[in-house]
Amino acid sequence: MTGGALDLRDGRVSSPWRVAVVGGGPAGLMAAEVLATAGVQVTVVERMPTVGRKLQMAGRGGLNLTHSEPIEAFLDRYGVARPWLEAAIGAFGPEDLRAWAHGLGQPTFVGTSGRVFPEALRATALLRAWLARLTAAGVEVRTRHTWLGWDDSGALLLRGPEGITTPLAVDATVLALGGASWPRTGSDGSWVGILDALDVPVVPLGPANCGFVVGWSDVFADRYEGQPLKDVALVHGEARARGDVVITRHGIEGGPVYAIGAALRTTLERGERAVVLVDLFPGATDAEVRDRLARRRRRDTTTTGLRRAGLAPVAIGLLREVTGNQVPREVPELLALLRAVPIEPTRTRPIERAISTAGGVALDAVDHDGMLRSRPGTFVAGEMLDWEAPTGGYLLQAAFSTGVAAARGLLRWLGADSAPR
Repeated sequence: MTGGALDLRDGRVSSPWRVAVVGGGPAGLMAAEVLATAGVQVTVVERMPTVGRKLQMAGRGGLNLTHSEPIEAFLDRYGVARPWLEAAIGAFGPEDLRAWAHGLGQPTFVGTSGRVFPEALRATALLRAWLARLTAAGVEVRTRHTWLGWDDSGALLLRGPEGITTPLAVDATVLALGGASWPRTGSDGSWVGILDALDVPVVPLGPANCGFVVGWSDVFADRYEGQPLKDVALVHGEARARGDVVITRHGIEGGPVYAIGAALRTTLERGERAVVLVDLFPGATDAEVRDRLARRRRRDTTTTGLRRAGLAPVAIGLLREVTGNQVPREVPELLALLRAVPIEPTRTRPIERAISTAGGVALDAVDHDGMLRSRPGTFVAGEMLDWEAPTGGYLLQAAFSTGVAAARGLLRWLGADSAPR
């Protein structure tokens, strides 16, 4: 690394290789930078009018690039995909990503939660500097062009803004088309049909980091929609997460919901009853909760007594909702309920409402460089691959890392033997 930039000058190839990167999100643009820096002619193909749309949307509330936690804990966030992603993240990890951003004139800072953000917070300045660097490196960007697959000669078929389909002959390709969440940014999963037709194994796409539907009563939904259950713990099987959970008209949203989402989704996909237990006092011992309950007075109504115990109105409303307005008054029963309020999600919210996508190109369909085993010279990066992670910087980190890995693998495949390994 030199000044935060991806320095592959020692790995430049002497031949005028031409490569297409299909998809102008973080994974695709990072692959384009690695390849262009190595001397390859790069064309980025993007179906939307501009690149980086999902990156900009993700940065509206603060662009969470990565996370500062120890690397072993960091890698565990990827669950069953950890073994496959470990090499990519090890080769271009959180510190590399921070150095890269700094090289774009976008220094970063670590928030109180350990999340890493650019000092400018939003994605706009970073994306502008990045595109200037790519332009200086000779990267061609073709917007409003949709990839339709390959012709019989192996050239990419692109449909342009006038609706005319033309071939693009290249020596290799990086596919980085994203998943199917936030389709208005360009990630609509339409690539699945193209790869299915070529018998490339694709795990069905589904919502990840999404809300779940709960059958609230109209009274509860009307009164508490949009209100947070502050600092609670959610438990589903072995999955546990803590933070703020937002009550929505449809069900529940928020960081802890996303963190246990994969386990909860798996239960629902098996057709089993899914129960999430909510601990309303995760930071207190049972004795401390009993002390809170002792503040109640004999003549208090249920609501008044629970308020004296420190429960917010939305939490009291939840207790009434799940008990049919029969909240126990005796301490043992009430304590047990406060520690494990049962909520029963029935399904996920639609994928277009999700933050990210589960499923994608099966990891055993690509080699360790991300190249499709059934189509040599075609590499896959980013959210197209079958991995998922919670919010908190893990999504973007894996997108950037797999973009770097695919580009470096492609350089090796072209014969750039000095490209980093």
